[in-house]
Amino acid sequence: MTDSFCTYETAWCPGCGNFAIIDCLKTALEELGKSPSEVLVAAGIGQAAKTPQYINTNAFCGLHGRSLPAAVAAKIANEKLTVVVNTGDGDSYGEGGNHFIHNIRRNVDISHFVHDNQIYGLTKGQASPTSMQGLITGVQVDGNINEPLNPVLVAIASGAGFVARSFSGRKKHLIEMMKQAINYKGYALVDILQPCVSFNKVNTFGWYNKRVYELSNEYDTADKIAAMNMAMQFGDKIPLGVIYKQEKPVYHRKNKVLSDGIPLVDKKTNPQVVRKLLKAYI
Repeated sequence: MTDSFCTYETAWCPGCGNFAIIDCLKTALEELGKSPSEVLVAAGIGQAAKTPQYINTNAFCGLHGRSLPAAVAAKIANEKLTVVVNTGDGDSYGEGGNHFIHNIRRNVDISHFVHDNQIYGLTKGQASPTSMQGLITGVQVDGNINEPLNPVLVAIASGAGFVARSFSGRKKHLIEMMKQAINYKGYALVDILQPCVSFNKVNTFGWYNKRVYELSNEYDTADKIAAMNMAMQFGDKIPLGVIYKQEKPVYHRKNKVLSDGIPLVDKKTNPQVVRKLLKAYI
C-alpha cells in the first residue's frame, strides 16, 4: 500500500454528489495526517457503499446494512485504527437501522458518514427511509406515502455525542465536519445531503442551495433541547454544522477487559489452544 489516499475511477453517474464526498474524505484524512495503513473505510451495499473500493486504504464491504457491526468490531480489536463508515441512507437508516440506534448506545469510537440522497440509487430509484412524503419514483408512482425518518433527530434522541449535518455542494464545510467527527472520541454521525442526479429529480443541488445555511459560531452545541429543535428544521431552511456535541465515555473505557487489558490485536495466540478449540467445536 502506498502512503497517499489516491482515488480511482468510479462507476457513479456524472454529476453525482458522491464525487465531492470522496474528495472531501480524502482531503480530511490527509489534513489530519493519517496514512492509509492506519485507516479502515467500511460500508455495506449501495452506490455510496462503493466508496471503500475507490480510495486507497484498508476497506471492508459487507452485507446490506451490516457495515456498523463490522466497523465497531474492527475498532474494538484495534483501538489505534481510525474507522470510518461511509455508506448511504438506505444502508444506514433502512437495512441497518437497528445497528444505527444500538451502536450509538455503545459509543465505540468511529465516524459514520451517511450519503443521504433520499433515494435507493443502486437499485434505480425506490423511496428510501429519508425520502420526502409525496416523492414520485419509478415504484411509488403515486408518490411516497410514508413520512421521512429524521436521522439527525433520532441520533440525538438515542444518545449520540456528536451529530452533524453537511452538504456535498459545500466541500469546505464538509471537510471540516469530517475532521471534527474523526477527531471526536466516540460515535460521530455526519448526515451528508447529497443529490442523486439520476433518480431524485426533486432534491437537486439547486433545491439544497436555496435552503441550506451554516450555523453561526454563537450556536450552543451543548444544548440538547435546542439541538433537537434544530434537527427538526428541515424544509425551507436546513441548518448545516455540528448540531449537537457532548463528551461521553467511549466503549473501550466502559469495558473493563478492554480498558485494563492488552488490545485484542496485540494479544498472543497459543496455536495449541486454537487447535484444541477447533477440534472440540468443528
